[in-house]
Amino acid sequence: MLETIFKGLFDTSTSSVISPGDFLLCIGISLVIGIFLAIVYTYKGRYTQSFVVTLALIPAVVCMVIMMVNGNVGAGVAVAGAFGLVRFRSVPGTAKEIGAIFLAMGAGLATGMGYLAYAVLFVAVMGTASLLYARLGFGRGKTAAQNKTLHITIPENLDYTGVFDELFKEYTTGWELVNVKTTNMGSLFKLSYNVTLSDMSKEKEFIDKLRCRNGNLEIILCRQETAVYEL
Repeated sequence: MLETIFKGLFDTSTSSVISPGDFLLCIGISLVIGIFLAIVYTYKGRYTQSFVVTLALIPAVVCMVIMMVNGNVGAGVAVAGAFGLVRFRSVPGTAKEIGAIFLAMGAGLATGMGYLAYAVLFVAVMGTASLLYARLGFGRGKTAAQNKTLHITIPENLDYTGVFDELFKEYTTGWELVNVKTTNMGSLFKLSYNVTLSDMSKEKEFIDKLRCRNGNLEIILCRQETAVYEL
């Protein structure tokens, strides 16, 4: 009875029919894998609820698609094109987010083809590697904490060209002026620099000397800004 209900309208005698039990088993394993990947992704990282939920569901979605394709090359090409359209309709994400999506899709492909053990083994190895890299700080630059973004407000009568170079040479190992903006009806300039501090313990001393140069106007020293998008 169940075989008849779940049989496709266009199935033929030469096409294999997935049993409801096998379907539920593959989807269930995919959901467990998705939850595991979501937990791994949230370890020591910034994330949004929408992305984590999506990541947990992707393996099951891909698994469903692959089971429906069922070896049909034409349908497989159409599915690949659909995934490409979805990619271009979304905003750019970080390398970590894109990697997590590909990992989830790979696991979904394995479960959809019926290789449940390989899917679990693959996710276990990749998840362990990801946790280990995060724990060891793999790929994190030694000077990451020293990279700062500096915002300085100066009066309009102060020529900002080279006015802080002496202090930058003393307290930083490198600096770059990335933005200049006028504010307060043109009476003030807001300068933005990317700097690398040479000694973190002298951060306050550096700011105090900058205050003496800019007339004690607003100064902001924060972690170096990067473009972060939410998928």
